[in-house]
Amino acid sequence: MSQDQHGDLSAFSMLDLFRMEADSQTQILTDGLLAMERHAGDAAAVEAMMRAAHSIKGAAAIVGLQVVVQLAHGMEDSFVAAQHGRLKLTPERVDVLLSGVDLIVQLSRLDDAGAEAWLAANAAQIDQTLNAIAGIADLPELPALPSAAAPLPPPVAEAQAPVASGLAGDEPETAALAPRAGAAPAKAPAQNFDKLLSLASESRINAHQMHPFIGALQRFKRNQSSLFSAIEHLHEAIARSGDAGLMEKSLLALQKTQPLKQFMLEHIADIETYERRLLAVSQGMVDEVLALRMRPFRDGIHAFPRMVRDLARSLGKEVQLEIEGEDTLVDRDILAKIESPLNHMLRNAIDHGMEGPYERIDAGKEALGTIRMEARHRAGMLSIEISDDGRGVDLEKIRQSVIERKMASPAMAAALSPGELLEFLFLPAFSLKEKANQLSGRGVGLDIVHETIRQQNGTVRLESEPGRGFRALITLPLTQSIVRALVIDIQGEAYAIPIVKVESVVRVPQAAIHTLENKQFFELKGEHLGLVSAAQVLELGEAASQADDLPVVVIGRGKQSYALVVDAIRGEQSLAVQAIDPIFGKMRDISAAALLDDGEPVLILDVPDLLLSIDKLLHEGGLHQLAQAGHAQQRRAKRILVVDDSLTVREMERKLLLARGFDVDVAIDGIDGWNVVRSGEYDLVITDVDMPRMDGIELVSLIKKDLHLHKLPVMIVSYKDRPEDRARGLSAGADYYLTKGSFHDETLLDAVADLIGDARL
Repeated sequence: MSQDQHGDLSAFSMLDLFRMEADSQTQILTDGLLAMERHAGDAAAVEAMMRAAHSIKGAAAIVGLQVVVQLAHGMEDSFVAAQHGRLKLTPERVDVLLSGVDLIVQLSRLDDAGAEAWLAANAAQIDQTLNAIAGIADLPELPALPSAAAPLPPPVAEAQAPVASGLAGDEPETAALAPRAGAAPAKAPAQNFDKLLSLASESRINAHQMHPFIGALQRFKRNQSSLFSAIEHLHEAIARSGDAGLMEKSLLALQKTQPLKQFMLEHIADIETYERRLLAVSQGMVDEVLALRMRPFRDGIHAFPRMVRDLARSLGKEVQLEIEGEDTLVDRDILAKIESPLNHMLRNAIDHGMEGPYERIDAGKEALGTIRMEARHRAGMLSIEISDDGRGVDLEKIRQSVIERKMASPAMAAALSPGELLEFLFLPAFSLKEKANQLSGRGVGLDIVHETIRQQNGTVRLESEPGRGFRALITLPLTQSIVRALVIDIQGEAYAIPIVKVESVVRVPQAAIHTLENKQFFELKGEHLGLVSAAQVLELGEAASQADDLPVVVIGRGKQSYALVVDAIRGEQSLAVQAIDPIFGKMRDISAAALLDDGEPVLILDVPDLLLSIDKLLHEGGLHQLAQAGHAQQRRAKRILVVDDSLTVREMERKLLLARGFDVDVAIDGIDGWNVVRSGEYDLVITDVDMPRMDGIELVSLIKKDLHLHKLPVMIVSYKDRPEDRARGLSAGADYYLTKGSFHDETLLDAVADLIGDARL
């Protein structure tokens, strides 16, 4: 442990230094034991473990931890015996040695105040572990280890201490001491990364602001050239006039222009060179700060091989974990956030997917199952693949569960593809296990995985081959500190959408927009996409009149896809993400902030939150129709809204009115009609009385009580022709009451003409 590696260690006590060394050396012991269990005779692994045990023994002697000295000495003797071929490290013997490693970890985390009480409370367990280790070197066969039947290993965060289940008072001690076990020294500089990145990004922004200044100088140079040219023409004109006095003065002026011209050329070149250097240095600062935030993938998954091994043994299975891409660099924040989802995936693979050794042999497989985890950079993203050679997922069992839970009809479930069926595994409370246990069956594992990955702007995709295995593909940004984003304008303000959340960007002609049940949509690649005003979702007021083509950003996937209509699309930029001050709390639809290259502040939209806001608007019926360019000027026909729950009556009335030249919209019931009439400009409403959700009488009452709509003519068309029915409708505010049983085509059209006149404005 050199000062070069860990910086200035003078501020740490000897016990703190021992904890640091114990953390690193016990990891070497754990890795070596797992390697020896699968590959007996690995001389290099035995040598490394001997050195690690010897280092721990010496360090423990310095700080006076005699129990650790005895443990390390016993383990060192075992490794010597294994090195000389006198001891074979079977899985049972590895269990004993791993228990010793766990006990060393626990002891290293004790503080002076609680050490004596803890040692007294756990004396029996400590003696048992010491005796078991001492007996390994002398006995060819290992008796059953008491801790082999211990409870299931805890989550990966504590996976390095399964012996804890047998130690009294362990949880309070571990909780209190864990932050001191190597994490504290690294925490302080980590808190400064965001501030460093903010300063570096501001430096880059200041460098970019040189560009408009240089542009202004270039314009000045062009104006100067025009002035010099005019002076030359003036000199030539004076020369032709023959006036010697003017000739001398014009020549003097012409001579003075030359150094000015050269001055501008040289200084513009110097400033451009300075700008390039400034940009390079500022970008280098950003890159270096980002590099400080990056950690190798192994830092987040070092405990997984041990967890997989212990968990599999507790279930009577034989499973190994193979990891590729341990050196792949990952943002430390992302690495911390995905540790739990990866842990869930591995535990699910062991519990659900991996068969027991005899079942695997019967299926023609090796008794030892393998889970592979691979991390790599791909197309500017972090790609993590987790695969196993287990039984896979029974797709028909998922299909049957979907039908039983009434999530889909049998016909619809039968048509679902394998990929669509696997998506159900991400739903809360969805599990294929009939009975829940400590590991699974509650339907929360993959739901948590999906939600956590989504929060990190990532995606997860599942694949399964029955009898051959299961695969999960996780894609994440390399860093959350710099985000590639699409910058857009909404109500004159800049906003940004992470590019990984943007499905497509299109321009939609006004003529391609259709309206159905007060919802506007257009067709893209054979699918109907709903149009939503970004200004309305963000509560920024009514969107301004749009041009003939609407700039649209498509967000979301599948059934939850929407086309967000914005004012303008500026383009892509790399933004240094800056957290919003906690004093504001969680801002709806906003995830963070940043500065554009020109220094303009921009809010980064929270797309999942945005989708929820859109769903809420649709559910409440508060979605406004988009204003069309020059709509008021373009209107040439009067507009009528027909509200009727009968498709036949609704279509008959619509066709009659269209044939007469009116512009007609339809609504399927009173609620739909109320939402539609508030979002558009109508000259007349024709409504039925008996309708679900809201009847026609209530609709008329709402219209007549509305401050903006009370002058709108309303006609009731109903089968009810009793005098009391007519009186009820007219008293609610209807301007005309027509019975369906008595009217013919001309009857309806004549009534419309009486109320609003001809179709043309």
